[in-house]
Amino acid sequence: MTKHLYILTGASRGMGLAIAEALLQAGNSLLCISRHTNDALAAAAQKADVPLWQWTQDLADGQSASERLRMWLGTQDVTQLSGATLINNAGVIPPICPLSQSQPADLALALRVGLEAPLQLCAAFLGATEAWPVARRVLNISSGLGRSAMASQAGYCAAKAGMDHFTRCMAMDEALKANGAKVCSLAPGVIDTDMQVQLRGAAGDAFPDQAKFAQLKEKGLLSSPQQAAHQVLSYLARAEFGHNPIGDVRD
Repeated sequence: MTKHLYILTGASRGMGLAIAEALLQAGNSLLCISRHTNDALAAAAQKADVPLWQWTQDLADGQSASERLRMWLGTQDVTQLSGATLINNAGVIPPICPLSQSQPADLALALRVGLEAPLQLCAAFLGATEAWPVARRVLNISSGLGRSAMASQAGYCAAKAGMDHFTRCMAMDEALKANGAKVCSLAPGVIDTDMQVQLRGAAGDAFPDQAKFAQLKEKGLLSSPQQAAHQVLSYLARAEFGHNPIGDVRD
């Protein structure tokens, strides 16, 4: 029986972990790339009899991650696959403060993990699978902050805006190919994750929108990681996925 291969970054916690758990279904195989492995995920995969690989990889070094992925994909037996999908979910939010107070190392980390690594992984995935005669998809997890600026969020906004734009370029490239991949940069909504904790806990004088994020939690307006994962995977499964390279689960 052929399987659909999923490759997922940032799978050890939050929405990434919820996506990984939801993908542990018959007919799938899953490669997770994260800073840490997750024992519970491994146990769940064994129980579900779903092939699972977990790579411990710091995506601040996207070059190493992408080279490893390209080589690994080259060893796969495509006759045993029904399709392949890359989901770039990993990201880092730097300390919340005006750009004038940001540290170069924090900004570099946010851009390496949130922009550079996804760009490199997309290149590796698309290049290694270009001749595969199966459907291929790329889902980049973006953010509304890639499309609307926010004070004290320059690093994160820049990474997500860059992700949106390189996805547009990637879609144009793939549209010229006979079996080009379908690609989309998707905003997943507002989710109750560690990032939200960081935003709510920011100092009000350094982050003018802090009160707004606190109210989202107080009013119960945040999606759970499981709800967000369901919405993201439902969007990925749409027949029209990739018709628009920029999307939002709320559309």
